[in-house]
This record gives sequence, structure tokens and C-alpha cells, in this order.
Amino acid sequence: MAMAQENAAFSPGPEEPPRRRGRQRYVEKDGRCNVQQGNVRETYRYLTDLFTTLVDLQWRLSLLFFVLAYALTWLFFGAIWWLIAYGRGDLEHLEDTAWTPCVNNLNGFVAAFLFSIETETTIGYGHRVITDQCPEGIVLLLLQAILGSMVNAFMVGCMFVKISQPNKRAATLVFSSHAVVSLRDGRLCLMFRVGDLRSSHIVEASIRAKLIRSRQTLEGEFIPLHQTDLSVGFDTGDDRLFLVSPLVISHEIDAASPFWEASRRALERDDFEIVVILEGMVEATGMTCQARSSYLVDEVLWGHRFTSVLTLEDGFYEVDYASFHETFEVPTPSCSARELAEAAARLDAHLYWSIPSRLDEKVEEEGAGEGAGEEAGEEAGEGAGEGAGVDKEQNGCLPPPESESKV
Repeated sequence: MAMAQENAAFSPGPEEPPRRRGRQRYVEKDGRCNVQQGNVRETYRYLTDLFTTLVDLQWRLSLLFFVLAYALTWLFFGAIWWLIAYGRGDLEHLEDTAWTPCVNNLNGFVAAFLFSIETETTIGYGHRVITDQCPEGIVLLLLQAILGSMVNAFMVGCMFVKISQPNKRAATLVFSSHAVVSLRDGRLCLMFRVGDLRSSHIVEASIRAKLIRSRQTLEGEFIPLHQTDLSVGFDTGDDRLFLVSPLVISHEIDAASPFWEASRRALERDDFEIVVILEGMVEATGMTCQARSSYLVDEVLWGHRFTSVLTLEDGFYEVDYASFHETFEVPTPSCSARELAEAAARLDAHLYWSIPSRLDEKVEEEGAGEGAGEEAGEEAGEGAGEGAGVDKEQNGCLPPPESESKV
């Protein structure tokens, strides 16, 4: 009866239609975190790290700030150059050749604005030039040159970092659309697949997995979106990947796994999200890249295995990404990993005790046969000894026939 129950546990059982769930994703399939920061009162903290704030802005806002940074500084210094010319009276002596202005050929605000652009960008067309009779203009020229260099360094650095961000590199790191649960080496494992579409590889790639599920403590505290680590080979080093071809990442459901007592039906009724994180350095730039994805309960297929995508061609291996997301059904027990381990332990115990019992029976049979032969031999020996009158005590054995004839 017990063996029948164990065999029934390995049967896939009737499949139930997947239930539609309204769970909100914590991490989207493309890796975007579905979290928004609200009611942030200490907004001044964003200004303390202005560089990172500008890098995190959207492209249209970054370009707008880039244009405004230059345009406003040109207008600001252009207005100051015009005020200097207006205060010195240069605008009233435009036709006076004997008058030495602060800036030659500066006859209005537009001319002052153009001179500001030439000064900050170091163009120097030669038509408008500062004279040595204007000390305030010389000081302003130095200030604009220094401030212009700082604006250039800040804005160009910001745009360079924004352009070289490895976010787009993560778009070519793909995750399987579903995770699967099946047997590996006799143990239930939760598996998903990762791949890299580019020929330039990710250096020092590592993988992590998090289980996102709300829980309640023994004291009654409710913890929403509690994060639990899922072991994907940290102890053995299997979490460090050589991602040249697609790899199947496996989480063994053992006693330390949160799915240790989860059967097929219990898993389908559960409410959780598995977040997978792939990190590494971009080989071309050396910058750290992170790709993320997630799996809801409906995206975990019990009793499935991934289709192989790697084939050996003439002198090279070929990866068929058309089959990257494909799976196929395999015989998988519908019980939990704990019940499977207990059934295997009972089977091992049954074999352990059945083998010695069979050996004991065989030994007893052999002992019974040897005992009967010894009794028959002893009776024949006693009769022969009495007739010949010979001493049998010769190292516990019968004397040879030659010695008997001589006596």
C-alpha cells in the first residue's frame, strides 16, 4: 500500500487550468522596478548630488538642461558685457574714433551676446576684442573663461556618462519567459534560462534570485514584499557564469528552500514573485551592467524542461534562439520535495533491511546443508575406526590409507 502511494506521487495527475491572478509585479519582465517614490519632503537631497540627478533624468529633460545651461550663461555674461559698455558710455561714443571702449565694435545687446559666446567657446572671430583700458572687463573675461570651462566639463561629462550607461546593454541579456520545475538527479529543482545575444561577452557574470512574498511573523507583524534568497549555487560557485551560450540556472528545492513543502497544487495556489538578477561587467567598456526579470506564479510551469538550443555544427557550436523560450513536459512527481525525500528515504530503508534478511536466509540454508554432511561423515568415520582399531586423533583428521594398512 505504501509503495502504491509512492508511485502515485510520481504521476503527473490531472492538469488544472491556470488561475488568473491580479498580482502587481514588483519587477517588470524588462527589468524595470515598479516602485514610485511618493511624498518625498526632503527634495533638497537631490540637489546635493546634482550630477547623478542630471544623469537619471530622461533624455528630453537632459537635453533641455544642456541647452539651457549654455544659453543662460551666454545671456548672463552678455548682459554684464552690455552693462559695462553702457556704464562706461561706450554706446554713446560709437562714432568717436578717439574714444577707447571696453570692447571694440560692441554697439548693442546683440553684439554683447555674440561676444559672450565667442569668449566662452573660445571662437575669437577677431571683430570684437577687449582693450587694455578696461580692468573690469579683464576681470569679467577671466571669470567667464573659468566658469565656461566648468560648465563644459560638467555638461559634457554628464552627457558622456548618460550615453555610455550600460542600461541598453542589459536589453541584449535575455531571460526565459517561464520558469520550470522538474527533476534533476532525483531532486526537484526550479529552473530558468539566461542568454546573451551579443558576441562581446559579460565578464565576471553572476546570478541571484529573490523570492518576493508577503509574510506574517509570530508576533503578528505583517511584512509586505518580504525578500528571501533562493540559492542558485552560491556555496558551490555555480552562481558565477561563463555566459557564452545560454545557461539553465537551477535552484535545488531542499530543506533550506522556501519551496520545500510546496506541492504542485500548493504552488499553483500560492502568491509570490521570483526576481532574478544578472550582473557583470561589459567587456567593451568595463562598466557594471545589471539585467533583471521576474516570474509570477502563473509563469512557473510544473513538470516541464527547457528545449535544447545548442547544436554542434562543422567546427563551431550554434545557438538557436528561436527555441530559447520553448519547454516540453516530462514525468515529474506532483508531491512536494519534502514528501519526495521521505519516500526516497523509506525506499532506501526498505532495501537496506531486505538485503540482509535475504543473505541471512541463504546463510541458514547453507549451514543446514553443511551440518547434515558433517553428521553423515562423523558416523562413517566412527564405524571405520572401530573396525581397524586405529587412533583417530591425528591433528583432528582421519589417518591416510597407507598408515592403516601398515598397522
